[in-house]
Amino acid sequence: MKFLITYSSRTGNTKKVAEALAKAAPAESRLANVDEKPLADGYDVVFAGYWLDRGSPDDKGKKFLHSLHGKKVVLFETMGADPVSEHAYTGFANAGLALSEDNHVIGVLAIQGAIDPSLLETMRKLPKDNPHNSSFMEKAAKEAAKHPDEEDLKKAENYMKQFVGKFMRYYR
Repeated sequence: MKFLITYSSRTGNTKKVAEALAKAAPAESRLANVDEKPLADGYDVVFAGYWLDRGSPDDKGKKFLHSLHGKKVVLFETMGADPVSEHAYTGFANAGLALSEDNHVIGVLAIQGAIDPSLLETMRKLPKDNPHNSSFMEKAAKEAAKHPDEEDLKKAENYMKQFVGKFMRYYR
């Protein structure tokens, strides 16, 4: 059993989650940045990781998703928002739209991550009545700055361990 674990990462959040997944993946699996343009041929499952940019996978992540055909795919995303928020669910929906119809999404994982400091500065320059420049945004950014933490990375490892067991039962 071989998995391709890919990621697009701007601040290192998604890379850390990808590394945690890879740590618990089957031995013949491969970890690759999408910048390497990894080929998905020969892998049983593709884990496609990206960071959310305005509710969608970032451009590099989206381009990689679009390149996949006829694959079993697990989507994993990082974002500053709560990983069980509508924002996270919208991210998965938009990632699904980036995939060709011949792929099959068989899992999802969302992990909170620190917000890019340059994005925070941009949001702080918005008019005071903009919801992205508010005390709520500042509070959310402070919480996000703590992630991904050890618990989040352990969650990713455990996700992979459980996924391997399910994959062996249902997809082999």
